[in-house]
Amino acid sequence: MAVMIKTVNLTKRYGTLVALSNLNLEINEGDCFGFIGPNGAGKSTTIKILATLLQPTWGEARVCDYVVGYQSRQIRPLIGYVPDYFGAYEDMVVQEYLEFFAAAYGINGLARTKIVNDVLELTDLSYKKDSPVDGLSRGMKQRLSIGRVLVHDPKVLLLDEPAGNLDPRARIEMRELLKELQRREKTILISSHILPELADLCNKVGIIEQGELIYSGPVADIVKRAKTGTVLHVGVAENQDLAAALLSQDPNVANVNANNGYMEVALKDGVNDFSFVPQRLLSAGYRLTLLKEEEVNLETAFMRLTKGMVQ
Repeated sequence: MAVMIKTVNLTKRYGTLVALSNLNLEINEGDCFGFIGPNGAGKSTTIKILATLLQPTWGEARVCDYVVGYQSRQIRPLIGYVPDYFGAYEDMVVQEYLEFFAAAYGINGLARTKIVNDVLELTDLSYKKDSPVDGLSRGMKQRLSIGRVLVHDPKVLLLDEPAGNLDPRARIEMRELLKELQRREKTILISSHILPELADLCNKVGIIEQGELIYSGPVADIVKRAKTGTVLHVGVAENQDLAAALLSQDPNVANVNANNGYMEVALKDGVNDFSFVPQRLLSAGYRLTLLKEEEVNLETAFMRLTKGMVQ
């Protein structure tokens, strides 16, 4: 499988500020790679370097095996970069906007008309083709911004917070558009703070903090790595404090904490069979209202890894 994006010890400094520190990243053809990290972690810096808009201080970045800085002219036709803000040219109507960018890539005549119409249909903006760009909602502008980078059919998409500040409906529409692009075998690097949506979209993720990559790999692996033991959510109809005290006495239980109307029951390392929990409560006369194992998801994994809770 071809490697579409690769960085080797990629570093970016601004004076004494280190924005990126020895970043080693590899993204294969067809991957949808989620780039996760707090504000200022280095996500946008990485994406701008890959988009040939920034030069690294040292290290190397390759896109489609071309080196950023030395072969940027060859890279640009192969990528589509969507920043976290909408660009200029808002005095155009939607169709003119897309035709302008198609012309910039040397697409003319009937080919341009067909491509623009195809992109309008893909982004579900056909009915807005004669509408002024500055009158669009933020969600529509974001879809148009993605449409803009699709007119030249790039192999790699670099998306910086494409769902940022969108309402729930617009986020769902954006997610469906990105899934369609995956089906069309685009290689996608996407940064986002909306972790459940990244888990739904991405087959791989990278977690970056203070310019350093602390994890990179499949979503399932990071979730497994962050699972530190079995935690149960347990609810009883009454006398929760007494029920918590009862469970705390069991030799298989590490600790019990109250949490918004239910108990978080952490089992000791190696204890996976939790059938004793309902048995003990029912035998003591408690009415059980909730019993489920806590699910470790991408958001939980991110919080644990960035707090240094997982080695």
